[in-house]
Amino acid sequence: MGTLYLVGTPIGNLEDITLRALRILKEADLIACEDTRHTAKLLARYGIATPMESYHKFNEATRAQQLVQRLREGKNIVLVSDSGMPLISDPGYELVSCCRKEGIPVIPVPGPSAALAALIGSGLPVDSFYFAGFLPPRAGLRKRRLGALSSIPATLIFYEAPHRILSSLEDMIAVLGERRACMARELTKIHEEFLHGTLPEILADLRARPGIKGEITLVIEQGEQIQANAVYPDSIMQHLEQEMNKSFLPRNEALKSVAKRRGISRRDAYRQLIAELDSIEKPE
Repeated sequence: MGTLYLVGTPIGNLEDITLRALRILKEADLIACEDTRHTAKLLARYGIATPMESYHKFNEATRAQQLVQRLREGKNIVLVSDSGMPLISDPGYELVSCCRKEGIPVIPVPGPSAALAALIGSGLPVDSFYFAGFLPPRAGLRKRRLGALSSIPATLIFYEAPHRILSSLEDMIAVLGERRACMARELTKIHEEFLHGTLPEILADLRARPGIKGEITLVIEQGEQIQANAVYPDSIMQHLEQEMNKSFLPRNEALKSVAKRRGISRRDAYRQLIAELDSIEKPE
């Protein structure tokens, strides 16, 4: 069998590639990449003539099986994304999963990552972090996702598109509050920028600009931890309303959160809620 190599490539500056990555790119039988035109620039820079083949989200399902067959035949294949590490908000899961099931060797070759570069340069805690990738483009789904992430005891990392950054920041402020944050833009490129402050401060800065361009990574500090002896309303119905207003979660998800905070099962929380509703509808 051949070997599948997962090779990290530069996120901007073409000098950010390891000697090992260059050797494997040269020695491989094939390079599977998101955009052959994009990867061709990197290969040309280092005089690499290895054949390329496209592998992206639109052909991943069928192309993965084709690549697995070549690996079975003894071909060594490199998987790269347009930038950074493959599979991190990029295609590749289907291929790696198939290889693992078939016993085909998979070897990661570490390289640049926008998420980690932004994190270590943010000035925020790095001892525990959670990578959330891209948020949903629609406001309602985005707020629900943020609500689900709001209580995670870790620094949060997001990718965001420049045309959605303002609306995403508005939703983050509404759901996560005025947390400290760092926006990293165009990492390792000529116009690299780190913007520090609270979420409202970063939003105000960006709103004042005539336009926003480039690839964006947001790093946000974790919220306050829920204390075991936290004070909450005696009424579970009032507690549920507070949670829904704060997190924007749907009723069922908000009830799960309330049950967790009160240290009871969701079933018990539901029973208490029904009992309160019955007492209101049928007063003594």
